[in-house]
Amino acid sequence: MPSGHELRKILDRSGILVLPGVYDCLSAKLAEQLGFEIVFTSGFGISASTLGRPDYGFLTATEMLYSVGRIAQSINIPLVADIDTGYGNPLNVIRTVTDAVNLGVAGVILEDQEWPKKCGHYQGKRVIPMAEQVEKIRAAVHARADSGLVIIGRTDALAPLGLAEAIRRGRAYYEAGADVVFIEAPQSVEDLKAIASAFPDVPLFANAIEGGKTPFLTGSQLQELGFKIVVFPLSGLFAATHAITACLRQLKEQGTTTGFSNLVSFPEFEQIIEVPKYRQLEQEYSISPSPNP
Repeated sequence: MPSGHELRKILDRSGILVLPGVYDCLSAKLAEQLGFEIVFTSGFGISASTLGRPDYGFLTATEMLYSVGRIAQSINIPLVADIDTGYGNPLNVIRTVTDAVNLGVAGVILEDQEWPKKCGHYQGKRVIPMAEQVEKIRAAVHARADSGLVIIGRTDALAPLGLAEAIRRGRAYYEAGADVVFIEAPQSVEDLKAIASAFPDVPLFANAIEGGKTPFLTGSQLQELGFKIVVFPLSGLFAATHAITACLRQLKEQGTTTGFSNLVSFPEFEQIIEVPKYRQLEQEYSISPSPNP
């Protein structure tokens, strides 16, 4: 299972890393089979797919880790997981990070919102004092031990407190041991440039959401600005929602899916979930019938 050390090797390469958002084992396997080297799970995607609820702090730590752990164990590439606020104080962060490492997670995002948190592109966010988040970052560094877990320090302070405060917090989280800085929801290219200028030697993380608050730029455009990682956390979820809706609408209206073009075939799906591998294992460990009953 890939570790944080393997993720760090990928981060050391030149150029920006483009990460797809996945929300279950199937979407993760598809990303891996298409050649992505790293995948990302968002709280938004996990909440929507497992609870059918918005990213409003409904997910518990147990629910998040259960989903993320299954995803991490279904693939052979590093997984970066959004673990929200760490689900409590520094002791809770230690528990959450320890569990994430044991489940095979290679990187985590730890944010400074008050609990219950909200999606970073929603209104009404509130943040805890910077000093409290610094201690939570330090606790996460302690908990990762020698796993190499990559810690992404996220601040949501831009909306409630302004860009200058968000930059100040980003610096403090990096100094506390975060490996990557993530200032959530900048609302203009000028904001993105200011963030990049403030962190010339620090790996920076960008969040690309279709219809979100941040200008929707390409990976190459963000690289030119000075960012190291960009995630497209909801693209797959939005695409799947559109496709499922269209399929079920036809089934409802016509009583059949005949003629619906956006379907993989049964054999194609079997390849995606590795049915041939398990058939071979089944044959290898099955009991041969005795010639004399």
